[in-house]
Amino acid sequence: MFPFLSSVALVSLSGVMMPGPMFAVAVARSYRSEFVGLKIALGHAIVEVPLMLLIYFGFGRFFEREPVQITLYLVGGAILIWMGISMFRKRGSVIERGRDLPYRSVVAGVATSLLNPLFFLWWAAVGSMLIMKSLTFGFIGFVLLITVHLLCDFGWLTFISVLVYRTKSLWGGKVQVGLLAACSLLLIGFGGWFLSSGFRLVA
Repeated sequence: MFPFLSSVALVSLSGVMMPGPMFAVAVARSYRSEFVGLKIALGHAIVEVPLMLLIYFGFGRFFEREPVQITLYLVGGAILIWMGISMFRKRGSVIERGRDLPYRSVVAGVATSLLNPLFFLWWAAVGSMLIMKSLTFGFIGFVLLITVHLLCDFGWLTFISVLVYRTKSLWGGKVQVGLLAACSLLLIGFGGWFLSSGFRLVA
């Protein structure tokens, strides 16, 4: 079982370490607290664990249906753009006056997972293969898969959050504002990409 769990850890880390909407929000919110990554990971798990259970019980192909994908792309893209614009507008006040972004960390974890079509497609393709492989070890294999995957998510996002929070004093104000602007543009970019993908499927 150890080789299987090692492969789960490697595949999981390759997914969570890839820059995306959740990563951008984690970096942006970590100026306020070093526990932000933990909270975002919790929000992510609230969406991810039920999804893994759905795939385990055979509902993975639901997310491969075109109407479902179109809905995920269009709704997810629009809301990610809103989140990015909100972050961009508040980039100065977050750094200079310590104001918070207009959404909570756990909510941000839920939203950036629930509104990311690539998250669902990853689980429908790559994740479903890991789940099928886990079944060779029985239900305990599936439970260990969930455990290892969540540990990777919580570990990486917590590391990012602690790193940003504890090193923020080493950066100048302009650098911090610029980083927030970059994160907001990353969200807007992903939102635009998702919207265009949805419109292409409609066409």
